[in-house]
Amino acid sequence: MTPLTALWLPILVSAVIVFVASSIIHMATPWHKNDYPKLPHEDEAMEALRPLGIPPGDYMVPRATSRDAMRSPEFAEKLRKGPVMIVTILPTGPSSMGRSLGLWFGYLVVVSAFAACVAGRSLAAGADYTPVFHAVAVAAFLGYAVALWQMWIWYRRSLSITVKATIDGVVYALLTAGTFGWLWPR
Repeated sequence: MTPLTALWLPILVSAVIVFVASSIIHMATPWHKNDYPKLPHEDEAMEALRPLGIPPGDYMVPRATSRDAMRSPEFAEKLRKGPVMIVTILPTGPSSMGRSLGLWFGYLVVVSAFAACVAGRSLAAGADYTPVFHAVAVAAFLGYAVALWQMWIWYRRSLSITVKATIDGVVYALLTAGTFGWLWPR
């Protein structure tokens, strides 16, 4: 067993490495360029929604308020007529990349810390590179990618976005695992 306090360096260094890699993937490559296509009739849709003053949040449309309402002919008609959607409304105005990047880095530290917990509980200081790499890669992959599939299964998130984000998760997990293998306490 290796205490978590002995793993602070690989936790932080792996978070920095994944932060840099994710920045390159998202800003310097076309990999995610077409993830979100432009909404048809974007101007008209925005003009129609603007007066409603919908507060930021996640919404399902149409949304039944009970099981009985879900079985009603009125609700069935709403589904038939459409549109049927799950939508996230963001705050109006320019978004702050600083906040998002800060939260992203915090998330990377948390995933690395959980991977460190898993590896640290199962491996001693001085463990060989391969078992460290394997334990951390599996734990980090779970943190970066596996839960993305829930959104595809239940909310019909785009399969291509889910697959691309999963591939990103593989890259992040491998970078995290390589960093831990390199910096594992001897």
